[in-house]
Amino acid sequence: MASRPLLLSLKLGWYLFRQRIKGNDHFPLTMILEPMEDCNLTCTGCGRIREYEPIIDHKLTVEECLRAVSECDPPVVSIAGGEPLMHPQIGEIVAGTNALLYKKAMKVIKPSHYFSFVVHLDGLRETHDIAVERKGVYDVAIKAIEEFRAAGFRVCTNTTLFSGNQPEEYHRLFGMLNDMGVEGMMVSPGFQYREVAHHDIFMQREEARTFFRRIFEGCREGVRFYNNPLYLDFLMGKREYECSQWTTPTFTPAGWRKPCYLIADEHAPTYRELMETTDWKAYGFGRDPRCDTCMMHCGYEGSAIGEAMHRPGAFAELAWRSFRPGIGSKNGSKEKEKAGAQ
Repeated sequence: MASRPLLLSLKLGWYLFRQRIKGNDHFPLTMILEPMEDCNLTCTGCGRIREYEPIIDHKLTVEECLRAVSECDPPVVSIAGGEPLMHPQIGEIVAGTNALLYKKAMKVIKPSHYFSFVVHLDGLRETHDIAVERKGVYDVAIKAIEEFRAAGFRVCTNTTLFSGNQPEEYHRLFGMLNDMGVEGMMVSPGFQYREVAHHDIFMQREEARTFFRRIFEGCREGVRFYNNPLYLDFLMGKREYECSQWTTPTFTPAGWRKPCYLIADEHAPTYRELMETTDWKAYGFGRDPRCDTCMMHCGYEGSAIGEAMHRPGAFAELAWRSFRPGIGSKNGSKEKEKAGAQ
């Protein structure tokens, strides 16, 4: 019988194949659904609760959420915010959580092959609690992971890395999470939101590449990362990609963020308007200064998948490395692969 990760990967592969057959250049890979922007934490590097302060009390209805998902029709939906578990109808929307409210989540959400909790952990105890500006959050998050796993849930983690962190801390963190049964760890350097740009915590591009090389080279064998391996190569500077913002459309109480999850120059009322009226080539590294330090997965994982769709060698490498533990890429370490998915 095929394994759960294999089945999900085959379904995504079929989706990508259909997009190529249709000749679609722009299509969603992961839709970000934000039913509300309010949160029970005030993370130092987060721009959301500050950017949406004028409408922080607004909430999407269940009908609005489902209509947006239907309109976008993505293969994957990531429900975020804000803290979506604070939404009074979260059981109907089916959401993730930042783990402080996880006991409520377990009462209204049931285990499923198609659902996983994503617990945010920016480091070990001291580092994480400083990042979220509240003591004790790390311990609650770890307990949540343990209880989610015991109850039969799939669990992943999301770690945002900032300047000043030490790679050795993440060798310990990722090894521990791996032993706890976490299905995969997502990693990304923090994005310098305008609202929090005054904090001196954001890595420049070359600094980030050096940092991720040190992290991945020091991780023990078999540690499972959720990001696709070609994107991990990009983080280490072994591949170059152009941003594919359109692969991660984001719906909020204000509408569809335009152009992307990270930047909202305006909001589009419909998904179709977002896709048809956005000048995608006006954004990205070397085009918009706000993008110059961005290496986030919401813009670049789609580019890595785009390369795999158009280059048989990259597709074979992605397939092989996705089903075997480890980070290293013999091809990627010898030369940079240049690809664009615009």
